Amino acid sequence: MTTDASEDWKHWQERRAAAVTAPYGPLSLTGTHWVEDYPEGRLPDIPGLWGVKDDSVVLTAVAEEGLSVDGVPFTGEIVLGADRGPAGGARVGHGDRRFVVLVREEVWGVRRHDPAAPARTVFAGIEATPYDARWSVPGHFTPYGESRTVRVENADGVTRGLPVGGILAFTLDGQDLTLQVSVESDGSLWAVFSDSTSGNGSYRFRFLRPAAPDAQGRTTVDFNRAVLPPCAFAASFLCPLPPPGNTLGVAVAAGERRLVV
Repeated sequence: MTTDASEDWKHWQERRAAAVTAPYGPLSLTGTHWVEDYPEGRLPDIPGLWGVKDDSVVLTAVAEEGLSVDGVPFTGEIVLGADRGPAGGARVGHGDRRFVVLVREEVWGVRRHDPAAPARTVFAGIEATPYDARWSVPGHFTPYGESRTVRVENADGVTRGLPVGGILAFTLDGQDLTLQVSVESDGSLWAVFSDSTSGNGSYRFRFLRPAAPDAQGRTTVDFNRAVLPPCAFAASFLCPLPPPGNTLGVAVAAGERRLVV
């Protein structure tokens, strides 16, 4: 059983490395710009005029700027909503670059992704601890039964709301522990956590994504699959820091730890 789990982890790690180093993976992000900070409409190193109107982004461009929308050369004006899929599928592009429209608490922005980003060239890998079965334990999820949002600082220093859907309880190293977790659209869970290795052997915080609980709330809490947040790869990501209660008083020496330097 442990051998199978270890092999599964190795395959998961390979897929993870492929996703990180993909042309439009997190290493390709070269900037995040808030439209309201540029009232003249010119975002840094992004062609076109960008503005906000009626809870949407409005993009205006001329042919000489070389923009495309949905893969077709674009001129004129278009109203854009937030891109929901991967960066490579963003509607607006310029050659190989992609411009991802996002919104955070009614503030609109544009992310600039470039497959030629220097970070992709110099990336040396992720330091990860080999699989150890003791870091995979049973967990129990208890939903709050109502929508809750906690205010947490983000990686860019701005405090924003983080939706949380319940409490994930588990026992690790003989200690009964809990995490506040968000519930994803497919029912899986998402936790932002830190531990006593954070900033001292591991990145300052990490993400964990347990599978959707069963009807009795049971799931597996596998810290072998703790991952670095996107902001560990590119400073322009807006990762939330751990919410109250999510700083664990144990050393989680498992999963992805930090970038190879």
